[in-house]
Amino acid sequence: MSAAIASTSRSDTTRQAAIGLTLAAAIVTAWIVCHVYSVFFHRWTPIGILVAPLLVALQCWLNVGLFIVAHDCMHGSLAPFQSRVNRNVGRLCLALYAGFSYDRLISKHFAHHRHSGTAEDPDFHADEPTRFWPWYVAFFRRYFGWREFAVLAMLLATYLLVFRVSPVNALLLWGVPAILSSFQLFYFGTYLPHRHEDDAFGDDHNARSNDFSWIGSLLTCFHFGYHHEHHDKPNVPWWRLPSERSAS
Repeated sequence: MSAAIASTSRSDTTRQAAIGLTLAAAIVTAWIVCHVYSVFFHRWTPIGILVAPLLVALQCWLNVGLFIVAHDCMHGSLAPFQSRVNRNVGRLCLALYAGFSYDRLISKHFAHHRHSGTAEDPDFHADEPTRFWPWYVAFFRRYFGWREFAVLAMLLATYLLVFRVSPVNALLLWGVPAILSSFQLFYFGTYLPHRHEDDAFGDDHNARSNDFSWIGSLLTCFHFGYHHEHHDKPNVPWWRLPSERSAS
């Protein structure tokens, strides 16, 4: 019996890794293709002007996807029991997203899980637990520092001075989606799940889930809005959260 259970467990983790890595590869590849086209090849013809908002929206969503994949890597749920794979994929995704350090963020994220919704939670704003802007500013300043600024500034300078890309392309089709994605991640993945409301939280996770449809949940934050389920079972990958939500 124990051998059968072990075999089933290995089969489940192998399947989870295969699906997770396939989805991660699709997100990373789509991000690279969209980024390269947007920065290096997009032209501001009449059609190009009409397409630009779609490129901004797509790049913003893919940025969110990069962060969510890296988040799964932190929990080891991208490829279970493959710490090197998780670490390397997580580092790649966060570097592409905004030059973030995976090794620095992972400790803060585990602190968030240990102290969720308290003054010791690095993602929480205990002084302003209901207001979006003060909380967002504190959140942004905590994670985007001089290191990230220097990395992105050097990359931007390389694009402009070495590759001679259009400043408009770099700013509007790379910079703007990156900034918008930070709003999207924060609003749907931190603010809505952890903000204080009239109704108290149901348990010590201090997190709630939204009631979006499957497609709405995917488009807003890669199902990370099903946040109570994530805190309850942090080893569940993002693409399985709708099933956890349905079962709860």
